[in-house]
Amino acid sequence: MSLKAQINEDMKAAMRAKETARLSALRLLLAAIKQKEVDERIELDDAAVITVVDKMLKQRRDSVTQYEAAQRFDLASAERFEIDVLTAYKPAGLTVEQIAAEVDAAIAATGAASAADMGKLMAVLKPKLAGKADMAEVSKLVKSRLSN
Repeated sequence: MSLKAQINEDMKAAMRAKETARLSALRLLLAAIKQKEVDERIELDDAAVITVVDKMLKQRRDSVTQYEAAQRFDLASAERFEIDVLTAYKPAGLTVEQIAAEVDAAIAATGAASAADMGKLMAVLKPKLAGKADMAEVSKLVKSRLSN
């Protein structure tokens, strides 16, 4: 079953169980997926759906920090619940050691030696690690490896 179909089934289950908060989060996710499909006139595969989930997770995390800064803990709590719902659709992430091994392999494969080669290195790493690792953390690791 595709990830999109799984989300649809989970939405139906939430509807039957009358879980309004979960249903709302799943409807937002399906709306974002549908919007992407309409905009690009394509049917999204699992990798593209994961990209949409990642984008929504990033938005929710940003919202949580802003709500907490504004002392709106009720809204931050609602965003955290949506983060929990969305996280269920992400594949298992890689460990720090696995990410470091991928970075080292990419450095060896590309011959990157300085910070000027970072773009070339990230272009190799992004397809391998997208959806499995936080690319901001990967970028920090690459910078530290190239500066040594």
